[in-house]
Amino acid sequence: VLSHNLCTVLNVPHDPVALEEHFRDDDEGPVSNQGYMPYLNKFILEKVQGNFDKVEFNRMCWTLCAKKNLSKSPLLISDEDAFKVWVIFNFLSEDKYPLIIIPEEIEYLLKKLTEAMGAGWQQEQFDHYKIALNSSQEGLSAWELIDLIGSGQFSKGMDRQTVSMAINEVFNELILDVLKQGYMLKKGHKRKNWMERWFVLKPNIISYYVSEDLKDKKGDIILDGNCCVEALPDKDGKKCLFLIKCLDKSFEISASDKKKKQEWIQAIQTTVNLLKAGSPPPHKEARQKRKELRQKLLAEQEELERQMKELQMANENKQKELENVRKQLEAAAARAAEEEKKRLQTQVELQDRFSLELEREKMVRQKMEEQVAQKSSELEQYLQRVRELEEMYKQLQEALEDEKQARQDEETVRKLQARLLEEESAKRAELEKWHLQQQQTIQMTEAEKQELENQRMMKEQALQAAMQQLEQLELERKEALEQYEEVKKKLETAANNTKSWKDKVAHHEGLIRLIEPGSKNPHLITNWGPAAFTEAELEQRGKSWKGKKATSE
Repeated sequence: VLSHNLCTVLNVPHDPVALEEHFRDDDEGPVSNQGYMPYLNKFILEKVQGNFDKVEFNRMCWTLCAKKNLSKSPLLISDEDAFKVWVIFNFLSEDKYPLIIIPEEIEYLLKKLTEAMGAGWQQEQFDHYKIALNSSQEGLSAWELIDLIGSGQFSKGMDRQTVSMAINEVFNELILDVLKQGYMLKKGHKRKNWMERWFVLKPNIISYYVSEDLKDKKGDIILDGNCCVEALPDKDGKKCLFLIKCLDKSFEISASDKKKKQEWIQAIQTTVNLLKAGSPPPHKEARQKRKELRQKLLAEQEELERQMKELQMANENKQKELENVRKQLEAAAARAAEEEKKRLQTQVELQDRFSLELEREKMVRQKMEEQVAQKSSELEQYLQRVRELEEMYKQLQEALEDEKQARQDEETVRKLQARLLEEESAKRAELEKWHLQQQQTIQMTEAEKQELENQRMMKEQALQAAMQQLEQLELERKEALEQYEEVKKKLETAANNTKSWKDKVAHHEGLIRLIEPGSKNPHLITNWGPAAFTEAELEQRGKSWKGKKATSE
């Protein structure tokens, strides 16, 4: 039922199949462990387009929660007024859960209500209330705000109807975006008569009704950045006139007095200017500015608290450092006093020890002087013995030098003889090596000479064979020339005979030439013209030449 009603209010198509699938169960219990919120977000709220009646939606939510949370104590406001206060709370509350309205926004709402009731604002009274509130909690819940306004604490002396009218006026401004409303006369477009209408100005439209109960709506004036409003002079017995110009129409309206006329002109012009600038309604813009200012002040306060904490921590660190330095100084002074005491005690002990050691040193020195005198006499005897030994050592050293010199001379002669023998052996080995190399060279030269002689003989034989072949070829060439000359002479004789015969035939028979059959054998061509021998003769000559060539090789 709840899902169906929500879909109806939000203009979203209801899908009962999805609901059944989300909460389906089997024999063991529910299949899904998800609650209602995932279904609400996925299948209802994500499909909302924004084209729904927000007041009806708020009324449905109010119906769900009011009975459980609304105070049972009697209030000075009706349930309808409590609903409007609850909607205003949702608009002014902070954007975090659980929802609360902070003291600054409470002050803003109470001021608006007091102004709508026509009473004076009691700042001192609210300051006392604010102090008491801040000491216990950060803000009020929706139900605590309803109790505060319904208790009449800040509307003393006002009747229920006045408070209800004030709540309705603030509700219209903050929730319904009603910037101004009231009765005025409007001139008709067809009949040109003047009729009293209830006008309601919103951020982008002016709606007019028959009465203020808003049941019978007569029309709308759509506002945009191109609209303008201007005052008109009095005419047709009507006063306080002004004109609203739109793209398609113009509307003449008469206010009840000059003050109302000026208020309406200023309100409509402000609305048009906001549309041109693309700005939100004044109360929403003011709420956003208050919120940004609170955030800025909160950030500054947090920064100040952070700086104070840093300063406090730095101060504590400095105090700790000073305390540590003081303790270190005290410890150093105590150590210095102890060390001074030890030093004096050590000095006295050292003086006593030095005196004893000095006495002991005097006794030791006397003993040492006696020993030195005794050792001096022994040293003189020892030195005399040393001088004698040195003299003997010098004599022995001279003898050793002579012997060493003789050995060195002998060693030099022996080395010289050995070197001469080595040189003689080396020369003899070198001569033998040269002799062997000379014999090898002679043998190699003889072999090469014999090989060159053989090659020369072979070349001479090949040259003689080539000369013989050349002579044979020359003879053959001469024979071929002689044969060629003979054949040429035969051909010339035959040609002369043929010419004379042809002349005779032509003379006797009147013919230019005879038609004769050609030769059936192919003609052989040589370098000098048609060959004078047959193909068989040519083959015979080729075989003969090849045989001679093979013989010569």
